[in-house]
Amino acid sequence: METAENKTPRPDATVIGLDIGGTKTRGVRFEDGKPVRDESTGSSNVQNVSRETAARNLAELFAMIGGGDVDRVLAGAGGIDTDADARALAELIEPHVPGAQVTVVHDSRLLLAAGRASTGVAVIAGTGSAAWGKNAEGEEARAGGWGFLLGDEGSGYWLGREAVRHSLRRMNKGLEPDGLTAALLESCGVDDPNKLIALFHSEDTDRRYWAQRASAVIETAREGLEISRQLLDQAGRDLAELAAQAVRQLGLPGPVILGGGLGMNVEPLQSAFRAGLAAHGITDVRVLDQEPVFGVLRIVAELP
Repeated sequence: METAENKTPRPDATVIGLDIGGTKTRGVRFEDGKPVRDESTGSSNVQNVSRETAARNLAELFAMIGGGDVDRVLAGAGGIDTDADARALAELIEPHVPGAQVTVVHDSRLLLAAGRASTGVAVIAGTGSAAWGKNAEGEEARAGGWGFLLGDEGSGYWLGREAVRHSLRRMNKGLEPDGLTAALLESCGVDDPNKLIALFHSEDTDRRYWAQRASAVIETAREGLEISRQLLDQAGRDLAELAAQAVRQLGLPGPVILGGGLGMNVEPLQSAFRAGLAAHGITDVRVLDQEPVFGVLRIVAELP
């Protein structure tokens, strides 16, 4: 009998995988189980950009990877919390692949599959943050993923915002800008911490802009600045708490797989993440070693 562990899409199937993040959309076209085109455009997540911008970016992407004769499209996107969310995104994809079966899932599902696991908990640490998991009984659990106004702990946006808050607190105390504030001001192109207030609330900046400011924290942490190291440590431990919540709900020993731009590339955050989970007795912790979009074929194999 064929199982989810060994099933693959039929050998001659054409599958398109989409990883739709807060900053970019990556699309891979798989033919005969092998990637033949791999392209990226701007975000097409309707939670982050306007429907018009999302439609335009998807049109650009499909012009590069090809639409037409496609059997299935599997798209993973952040902020997919309801069937209505999934339907809204699917409606933007379907015109490019007439006749194809289009499935939209939360992007953390891509991460778990790319980690070569059918059960476990995936944690995204990118522009935003969220944890999602599944156990052998098919039960699912989510933690976080509430968006930047309510959560996104440990995300790029969270780090960017905390860098701003740190800089403003120093300003209120009459202290000179430290290394983090100096790096943040340079990144933002302003010369005074007081200008960060208006910039933060400006219509010209959004959560993606502030997520990109996380680089100021990462760079100064590498230089040994204590406050920046503390922020990365807190980010890792906050992400570990999200993972632990999902693990407890599902009754799993693991694995817990960390991905996303921050999760895959920032070692101090990874170390804090592992330490935070170890405090909960969770030791099967992995950092994703391939991009989430390459988990698409595994998910497609498990779908009806």
